[in-house]
Amino acid sequence: MSWFSRKNRDKEEVLRDKESLDRGLEKTKRGLFDRLSRAVAGKSKVDDDVLDAIEDALIASDVGVDTTLKIIDMLEERVARDKYMNAAELRSILKEEMASLLDVEGKEDAPVFDFSKKPYVIMVVGVNGVGKTTTIGKLAANLKASGKKVMLGAADTFRAAAVDQLVIWSERAGVPIVKQNMGADPASVAFDTVKSAVAQDIDVVLIDTAGRLHNKINLMNELTKIRNVMRKVVPDAPHEVLLVLDGSTGQNAFVQAREFTKATDVTALAVTKLDGTAKGGVVLGIADQFNIPVKFIGVGEGIEDLQIFDKKAFVDSLFD
Repeated sequence: MSWFSRKNRDKEEVLRDKESLDRGLEKTKRGLFDRLSRAVAGKSKVDDDVLDAIEDALIASDVGVDTTLKIIDMLEERVARDKYMNAAELRSILKEEMASLLDVEGKEDAPVFDFSKKPYVIMVVGVNGVGKTTTIGKLAANLKASGKKVMLGAADTFRAAAVDQLVIWSERAGVPIVKQNMGADPASVAFDTVKSAVAQDIDVVLIDTAGRLHNKINLMNELTKIRNVMRKVVPDAPHEVLLVLDGSTGQNAFVQAREFTKATDVTALAVTKLDGTAKGGVVLGIADQFNIPVKFIGVGEGIEDLQIFDKKAFVDSLFD
């Protein structure tokens, strides 16, 4: 049961995740940390040149302009107040500020999911190609391994590949899946899935949805319809709307987050593909700008490389 808990995890599990996180963030860490190191090299105190170099380093790591300026403003206040700040103090303050910006929930050990609700319905949204279906599969496998009865709903009926991929993941994870023919009404699939989940005493339902952004009105209408039909069976469903973003796309991930938060009530984020990019700062910027908690990050191909997001471990990996 420990995988979905931010606390009560054994030391081996925490150590394994930290090693995987360090590997996954290597490119981002190398880019950000090297730039920060050059910014303070030979400096006895933090001055305007150092702040300018830090600003450039954060923007280059795709933290985003608004979040970067927020961090720089905080540093300027500290410099003006303390007058003297060396490189070690700067590093410590940067870590603290980044962690605070990621603390959207305001709780150190906030539960990942509220399993007191049954079935716990998670609607997963995101554009095609971000790793949405793979994230669902990995979540299903980890939930099953944690002792939960899981069911998948293939409501992305516009792409045969999406349904086929979800079927493969259902077989790999050993969990049932509800699907219909290509082109079927996605809301109908979601309704059947939730209805089956109630009948079979399922703990967690994961609903895959179509990832199209070409028409925001259609997207909004479709997601609203899916939500409404599920509530005919489970009145407060979905309990979580998980937006999956591809971290390697950098600023494009901000655009996707903006469009989906307009289309539906996104409650949590999963940021994937961080191992292949130097743009890991996007995690910080998106959490800060949209005030939505990051609950999962993907730092590799394996099931174990989908991790529960730990803001302290994430920031430590960027600076260690």
